[in-house]
Amino acid sequence: MPELPEVETTVRGLRPVLEGQRIARVTLRRPDLRRPMPEDLGQRLTGATVTALSRRAKYGLIDTDRGDTLVFHLGMSGRWRVDPAELLAHDHVVLETEAGHRLALNDPRRFGSLDLVPTAELADWPAFLALGPEPLGPAFTADHLARVLAGRIASIKALLLDQRVVAGLGNIYVCEALYEARIAPARPGGRITAPERKRLVTAVHEVLEAAIAAGGSTLRDYARPDGELGYFSKQFRVYGREGEPCECGGTVARYVEGGRSTFWCPKCQR
Repeated sequence: MPELPEVETTVRGLRPVLEGQRIARVTLRRPDLRRPMPEDLGQRLTGATVTALSRRAKYGLIDTDRGDTLVFHLGMSGRWRVDPAELLAHDHVVLETEAGHRLALNDPRRFGSLDLVPTAELADWPAFLALGPEPLGPAFTADHLARVLAGRIASIKALLLDQRVVAGLGNIYVCEALYEARIAPARPGGRITAPERKRLVTAVHEVLEAAIAAGGSTLRDYARPDGELGYFSKQFRVYGREGEPCECGGTVARYVEGGRSTFWCPKCQR
């Protein structure tokens, strides 16, 4: 599933061809993805000018001068394709700009979504209401973690995946950040010490920034808007490396929690 770095990379890839451009045509090649798309989506977007592109958690945001924001989620297998030579069977939504660019939202499994939300109401949109701070933003600090982890007996990994604790973190990058911070993923959140919380915030920042710089991680379906793959998977320290040696001399292990595989080093993560 595309996580925060993949969505951030997608937004950055769309910005040069969409920002400041007028949408000349919208083609919906099916009425739904994970859920029905707004019936008036094409009408409200056609003729609108894109004023900004950004991201919230794992959602991409495309603002327009009509006071609406197109909110996209890439689901399990979604990606935007810029100026494809031809449309594919799973290119479900196509945007064309007056400048001549064509952007196709491709989603073979159709677990993604498209919504059109009044920009002024985004903060109160149900999917955003309970979100925690952005992990790369100023509100994600060791003090924030101290408040939200206090007294919690759930594992630190499960808590970092809770979007109310921090928005946008997914399984891959939580595994990698916990490894960088040398914290065992199964430890209760309330038992993470102050020095460990500082290390964890730093590790989250470093892992996400490195992943964004590498264009995200391609494990199966994800590709950047220009068609390039994400190469951070080549930098994984523990994720997907069960049975391989850790640099500390230990061996990377795996266990399953909440239906997700957790990768870690029992020797150096305490």
